[in-house]
Amino acid sequence: MQVLVIGAGVIGLAVARAVARKGHEVVVAEAETAIGTGISSRNSEVIHAGMYYPTGSLRARHCVRGRRMLYDFCAAHGVAHRKCGKLIVATNDAEADKIQAIARQGAANDVEGLVLIPGTEARALEPALRCIGALLSPETGIVDGHAFMLALRGGLEDAGGAIAFKTKVVGVARTRGQWSVRFVGETDAVAFDALINCAGLGAQGVARTIEGYPIERIPRLVLAKGNYFSCPGKPAFARLIYPTPVDGGLGVHVTLDLNGRMRFGPDVEWIEHEYYDVDPGRAASFYARIRSYWPALPDGALVADYAGIRPKLSGPGEPAADFVIEGPTQHGMPALVHMFGIESPGLTSALSLADEVAGYLTS
Repeated sequence: MQVLVIGAGVIGLAVARAVARKGHEVVVAEAETAIGTGISSRNSEVIHAGMYYPTGSLRARHCVRGRRMLYDFCAAHGVAHRKCGKLIVATNDAEADKIQAIARQGAANDVEGLVLIPGTEARALEPALRCIGALLSPETGIVDGHAFMLALRGGLEDAGGAIAFKTKVVGVARTRGQWSVRFVGETDAVAFDALINCAGLGAQGVARTIEGYPIERIPRLVLAKGNYFSCPGKPAFARLIYPTPVDGGLGVHVTLDLNGRMRFGPDVEWIEHEYYDVDPGRAASFYARIRSYWPALPDGALVADYAGIRPKLSGPGEPAADFVIEGPTQHGMPALVHMFGIESPGLTSALSLADEVAGYLTS
């Protein structure tokens, strides 16, 4: 079977690799000039444990399974990572109730090792921290996201697959039992047996190019920009430090990278169009939130760093939407799979999601 995967971010690469390893001929169409230039390169690079998401949801199932698969994959392929652990901290009684609820949710999701600890124990682990209690997640970690994507690309190419860069899909039609796909700048269409849409922020746009596709099945795209600020110097923490979640995200948290940098973010900025500039003025709100759990943050320490955009399916004040995987059973068109709203924990879930989607081609 000849399969076109649209999008060479971490999800598209994982899906393409899984499909190619099943013996299919795979081409990945990527609109940009390199892999992972969008969501996949603009995130916290955190390996999430899976305690936040509703039990039975795609996010819960694929995060927990995907996290276990990701650690195994990184170890087997030499991808740099570290299981550093994290603390979700409570700075008042209301937040203490929240972390207890998160602990219960984690237990229901089969997340290993979660422990509620008092503030004294949390401060023994992280002396710079101020809190009255915390939830310790030893399975949380960090990964070199680009190295992970390079390993996925290598696996795809080893299985005979290929990536076509600067290849944007502009039209799709069902013709004589195949998908006829037109690409920007090309006059002739190319035929494929199956199509998998992993285009991230562009997934809804790709769906709209498909002739006869039921428009009512395309979910709205809501853009939630997340800004990050870095803090030069030696990190104050050895673990990731998270506040309790906020509307639209997990709150302004401490992230660490494998080079020893400490960053803060993301916040949630609801936007109407895609742009990545970070307004230095947003640091003011960062200081207030960070100092609730790290009071020693110096004035003027935060430097505007980078931003990412979450492809959300729900807006401000609405319940967080789950991942959406639309296959032939849902939309009625053969050999076509869409992946919508694959935001956090998408990177953690990538290998597990890829297994499921690859199975759609044989079910």
